[in-house]
Amino acid sequence: MRAIERGLTNCPVCHAIVKVPPEGMNEVAYCPRCDSEVHMRKPQAVQKTWAYLIASIVFFIPANILPMMHVVTFAGTESDTIMSGVFYFMETKAYLIAFVIFTASIFVPILKILILIYLLLSVQKGSCMHRKKRKKLYVLTEIIGRWSMVDVYVVGTMVALVHFGGLTEIKAGLGANFFLLVVIMTMLAAMSFDPKLIWDNTKECNAKQ
Repeated sequence: MRAIERGLTNCPVCHAIVKVPPEGMNEVAYCPRCDSEVHMRKPQAVQKTWAYLIASIVFFIPANILPMMHVVTFAGTESDTIMSGVFYFMETKAYLIAFVIFTASIFVPILKILILIYLLLSVQKGSCMHRKKRKKLYVLTEIIGRWSMVDVYVVGTMVALVHFGGLTEIKAGLGANFFLLVVIMTMLAAMSFDPKLIWDNTKECNAKQ
């Protein structure tokens, strides 16, 4: 018998095993160890994850169109988007830096969004296929999510360090704000998704086999 059928789940804070009232999957209980709220499943996990994902997709467009930073010199102001920065480093043969920026700022956010969309659709359709692999994909989103902050970190560091009076100054562009929102939204989406939903149709899947 599975834990859900016994009304048992783990506390999200201290991981103690807690018995949840059987009236509904979203019924709340309180952990006897740390007094945190405990749910059998995260309340409205699918709806919240979709909301954060849609927001991240909307913010991703201006994050790549608008400039990430402005370099102000006595000769004028030069603005760079994420991709123009990648092309600049490629032209100067700094291929490693170009690869890191492209991976962290373009590839990782898109990959994370696509994985979460796949997980949501598979859960909503009650798919029985590749459940262990889907669980690993969810773990992957949590591992790679932190690397999305690389571009924001680089811009923030350059803004703080490069300030030579009136000669050279670097300012964060509006694109950096939108990209930060993309990172936050994808992180919240991953946190809102409940991977336990992948296993909720175990009986139906076993019956089909």
